[in-house]
Amino acid sequence: MTESAYRSLPSVDTLLQATEIACLADTFSHKTVSMMVRGILEQARVMIRETGSAPSVESMINQIVDEVEHTWAIWPKPVVNATGVVLHTNLGRAPLGKDLSSAAASSSFFYSDLELNMDTGKRGSRNSHISKLLSKTTGSQAGLAVNNNAAAVLLCLAAVSNLKSDVKEVIVSRGEAVEIGGGFRIPDVMQQSGAKLIEVGTTNRTYPSDYETAITPNTAAILKVHPSNFVVDGFTHVTTVAELVEVGKKHQIPVINDLGSGCLVDTRKYGLKQEAQPQTSVSNGVALTLFSGDKLLGGPQSGLIVGEKKWIEIVSKHPLARAVRIDKMTLASTAATLGAYLKGSYETDIPIWNMISMNESKIMARAERWQQQTGVGVIASSRSTIGGGSLPGQTLPTTVLSIRPEINPDQFMYFLRDAKLTVIGRIENEKILLDPRTVIPQQDDAVIEAVISAHERSAN
Repeated sequence: MTESAYRSLPSVDTLLQATEIACLADTFSHKTVSMMVRGILEQARVMIRETGSAPSVESMINQIVDEVEHTWAIWPKPVVNATGVVLHTNLGRAPLGKDLSSAAASSSFFYSDLELNMDTGKRGSRNSHISKLLSKTTGSQAGLAVNNNAAAVLLCLAAVSNLKSDVKEVIVSRGEAVEIGGGFRIPDVMQQSGAKLIEVGTTNRTYPSDYETAITPNTAAILKVHPSNFVVDGFTHVTTVAELVEVGKKHQIPVINDLGSGCLVDTRKYGLKQEAQPQTSVSNGVALTLFSGDKLLGGPQSGLIVGEKKWIEIVSKHPLARAVRIDKMTLASTAATLGAYLKGSYETDIPIWNMISMNESKIMARAERWQQQTGVGVIASSRSTIGGGSLPGQTLPTTVLSIRPEINPDQFMYFLRDAKLTVIGRIENEKILLDPRTVIPQQDDAVIEAVISAHERSAN
């Protein structure tokens, strides 16, 4: 029986001549497709050894086509974020607007003046332009961009704590020695930087005197860390940035302030709590302020460092700065993002701020259109969340299309993901909720098409 199963397997050439596989060879190299075919045939032999039966030729062809479509196609693929989470880490956090994306494309499609001094015609610095933009938007003396905020933390700690061989200690509040998404732990990063962690205070209460008592001749810096995606309420006390700067100046020790999100906007105007702003940190006299480019800034993934010129120069000259250097496309879109704030056009040019500032009546009108054109679900009130470790616990009122499917909600969600353009929603109380706030307006028709398709498939 097993021998006949082996004999039933098609040859490599037979599979390559199948219409579906031959089409793949028109797009990909013959060698690459042949390797894929041989791999599928080897999997079929394993199946025969384990079960005694062989897969059909049709199933092998379908497997090859699916493998190519999922593995070799352009990736990451665009999806529709209907979850109501503005900064959805699994979905790439902040989407880039048209101008921001165009800036990145232009910088990569053509040669650019990335490291060319246009005045002298000689080699320049890729950081000079972004430094000016960061200075204008935050009020700092200088700035630096690296590939993400974790890199910014690591670089600053390494540079500051290694200025002198006998100065290694960095003081952190015990309540700020946190872990954020992806297992990023402040104590671990500090260890990698060569700095020695000195914890002060307690989880819920830390005073200026706690920092001052911990200062020794080996203290290199004081580090303040944004709690990111958690909140400590109740019997608490947090030392302010201004108080830390006062302690630091008294002992001639720099303060490093890791803000995380990096919000240049007063979030109270949108009904949210105030998020710490780089401008405030700079005006308070912090030596180095660090924040992300892809959270509440609304740009691409990057880590931005602003502060006093002497400290920016020290950080930029550290050997690690080369290892965490930002690439030209990210640099271009980061520059365009900062430009939107300088122009005052961030609510229109930066998608996440368009979402956060979106009028509730507009959201309701879009949800009603989805319901009317699909004939599926009902309109319901709900809450959108910011996400991405930003403004933890803060939500905005919204209107959603609420669907109670006749099949398992997870199966209906699969049908939405399997649509021509994948739609991602969320499940609450056995209902599928689709939130217009986080859907790019140009994708509304894709939502309608996906819901109709999922409803029809669930009825079969």
